[in-house]
Order: sequence, then structure tokens, then C-alpha cells
Amino acid sequence: MSEEKRVIKKYPNRRLYDTATSCYITLEDVKKLVLENITIQIVDAKTHDDITRSVLLQIILEEESGGVPMFTYDVLTQIIRFYGHAMQGLMGNYLEKNLQIFTQMQERLQEQTKAVYGDNPMLNNNVWSDFLKFQAPAMQGMLTTYLEQSTNMFVDMQQQLQDRARNLFSGFGFPGYPTADDATPPPAVDPNGNAKKPGS
Repeated sequence: MSEEKRVIKKYPNRRLYDTATSCYITLEDVKKLVLENITIQIVDAKTHDDITRSVLLQIILEEESGGVPMFTYDVLTQIIRFYGHAMQGLMGNYLEKNLQIFTQMQERLQEQTKAVYGDNPMLNNNVWSDFLKFQAPAMQGMLTTYLEQSTNMFVDMQQQLQDRARNLFSGFGFPGYPTADDATPPPAVDPNGNAKKPGS
């Protein structure tokens, strides 16, 4: 059974209407729903088109325009260059899995925080920063593991691309791309060019 989505309608006047609470909300409220891990769907009230992604991108844009942006110029330009590239589909999957691994690492750090400070709602950014400094060696190990897993995923992605290319071009007889008829290895030969007998 799929998780029920919180439907939000966006009207032509750009106002957002939460159908669950029957009231208008702001973009900041939508951000809070995301932070609370509530699955949302935002639809255009007039056309009924799903505009969830565009609104989420708007939230990201506002965050990036703030004092502490997450993406550097290099990261943004590299992402733009992947649009229309042959690797675009694989890159989206790669980034998604990387975020999943990073989220798991963050959850482990939060568990360690609770072990030290307990479930204290007053835990603020200063205490969190102190905790991260205290846990620097453990963090280094977790980051190393994260980078290793990320590298392995990229290698897997490259292998998938090579396999797809091999399957795509195997029927054309191009050099380096054996066909199905070439599955049986050629017979072994001795230095004189004569076929070796089995077992020799």
C-alpha cells in the first residue's frame, strides 16, 4: 500500500492551499512539511498538473540565495552540463543513492548525539558542532566508508553503461564487441600455430 500524499493546490494568484488542513499556507510551511518527512504532492488548481518538483526547486533556490548556500559554482555548472548528456539518466540515480548513503551517515551521527546528550529538545547548533568536533575520528571513518561506497556505485554505473553499449553494438560486428556467436572461445594453439589437444 503506497503512502498517502498530502495534496496542496496552487492557485493562479500563487497562493498554496493545504487540502488536509483546509487553509492557505506559505512556501515556508511546505518546507516544514518536507522537514517532517511528510510526502506531499503539489498540483496546479486550474490545470491539475503535478508541479511538485518546480515548487521544491523554488525552495532550494531560496535556500541557495540565503547566507549559507550548499552548492558551489562548480557543482551547479557540472549538474547543468549533464542535462542532455548520455549519462544524464545514470547520474540522477547516482546522486540519489549518494544522498541515501549520506542520510544514513547523518542518522548514525544523530544516534551518537542522543547517546551523549539524550533526547534533549534544547540541543542547538552549538552543541551539535561541539559534538562533531568531539567525534572527528569517528566522522573521518564514516566519511571514508561513504566515499568508498560512492566510488563503488560509480564503478557499478560505469559497468552498467559498458554492458549496455556491448549489448547495443554486439549485433553489428564492431571490433571489441563480440556477437552471440562468438561466445565460444577459440581453440588454444601451440607456438607453431597447431591446435592443442584437450588436456595438453
